Amino acid sequence: MMRIAVLGAGAWGTALAVVYARSGHAVRLWCWQEDEAQRLRSARENARYLPGFPFPESLFVSADLAETLADAEIALIATPVAGLRAVATQLAQKHPQLPFLWACKGLEATSGLLPHEVVAQAHAQARCGALTGPSFALEVARGLPTAVAVAGEDAGFVAECVKRLNLPTLRLYANADLVGAEIGGAVKNVMAIAAGISDGLGLGNNARAALLTRGLTEITRFGVACGARRETFMGLTGLGDLILTATSDLSRNRRVGLALAEGKRLPVIQEALGQVAEGVGTAFEVRKKAALLGIEMPITEAVCQVIEGRLSPAAAVERLMSRQPKAE
Repeated sequence: MMRIAVLGAGAWGTALAVVYARSGHAVRLWCWQEDEAQRLRSARENARYLPGFPFPESLFVSADLAETLADAEIALIATPVAGLRAVATQLAQKHPQLPFLWACKGLEATSGLLPHEVVAQAHAQARCGALTGPSFALEVARGLPTAVAVAGEDAGFVAECVKRLNLPTLRLYANADLVGAEIGGAVKNVMAIAAGISDGLGLGNNARAALLTRGLTEITRFGVACGARRETFMGLTGLGDLILTATSDLSRNRRVGLALAEGKRLPVIQEALGQVAEGVGTAFEVRKKAALLGIEMPITEAVCQVIEGRLSPAAAVERLMSRQPKAE
């Protein structure tokens, strides 16, 4: 049994809090705002982000960070990437010895930093890593079989997390390639938007297979240029996460692509979604970083231009298909 603080009460944070509390761990769930914490305490479920999953009686909910972290052995940061820096900074200032994992995927807006780079700036001495891989909050909360990775540079810490946080329905694997794990988890969201556009246009299964195959090549090319290991992208945090996010309508990023294919504008799509689709911001940060690295990423570029309204979805597909033929 571990004393776990889950920081962030969106769908993913709530799912993690529920399954670990259900499994006998002592879990405290932190919300940004007191009124939201009060709603969760009163309803004993997260009706906004994860309805239908009652909180175990032992699950404690608070908007007081100090109260949430009291006696915790580990923190799981489940905010979007946009909130990671602020939370890591608070941990550095108030609980510098507390180890933690972050469960967000993407690149920080404007800086283009991966999560571990954000953490390095905010909390340089942290004992930490990433919890990442193919996982929908809804299915994790249902107790359906899921396999994810704990990625980090401290092999001892990663091994300890895998051992102590592994559950019968949530299998953890150790991953030593933190850069590759984070890039796979970030850029697959861009490819999921592309897959949603393809399917929304009714282009068929052949097109989706080609798109995901070339998308994986694009992710790998980008990752290797950033220092990742090529083989990482054939594992859970690469191919596994790509398949899940690009093919299921539970994926927020795929739903963005489907809506773009219908001709809807991004602000309308985001308002209807009601949650963060990390692939939108990530697409532009990846495009910017790829340009600096001299990496060609045609699918990412096409997604950016559709989001910007510079290309229609159909025109973006035509441009990709009319590229100069070359060896695979």
